[in-house]
Amino acid sequence: MLPLRLALPHIEPLLELNVQKEIRKDSLIIRYAAQNGAASPEGEVVRALFTQTKRIDNDFVARIGTFPLRIVIPYAEIEPLRVERIKRLISATSRILGAWGEEACLRGALRAAFNQAELDSTLRGIFDLYARETRALTRSVRLPLLLEPLRDRIAQHLLAIMRGAGARLAADVARGVYSHRATF
Repeated sequence: MLPLRLALPHIEPLLELNVQKEIRKDSLIIRYAAQNGAASPEGEVVRALFTQTKRIDNDFVARIGTFPLRIVIPYAEIEPLRVERIKRLISATSRILGAWGEEACLRGALRAAFNQAELDSTLRGIFDLYARETRALTRSVRLPLLLEPLRDRIAQHLLAIMRGAGARLAADVARGVYSHRATF
């Protein structure tokens, strides 16, 4: 898609900041799961984690002040997606870490925690929630007037790319975990 290719060099630094933001949020959730074992998170714990992810979002929004755009995060739309992603990430992490105690390597822990189809489905679900959250966020970006008509086309194209990449990545990881040649 030509508009995305034209815009990409200008938004790459923004995308890099976004990746860093998502790493911070996922790390927060994985640390919670590691510190609290296999316990299923209660509503108030998930709410507290969601609040902490909002702080990370706010830090991101403050850091992008030099870019010619404005982001107003639509939490009413994003919250159910992110809360579900938090729950799934905690559940998956808890399963992996629970199995790791009996296994010597990550591959063994993943195999003990999930069969291949479950691993693919779990990863695909988490990636899809992230793509849907990104789509909602992209619709809220306020671009300079000349670029505004491209926003929805770029957002829809980005969603399709992210869903396709997420599905391929989930399948590749699941296949790799169950491959005899995997080295992790």
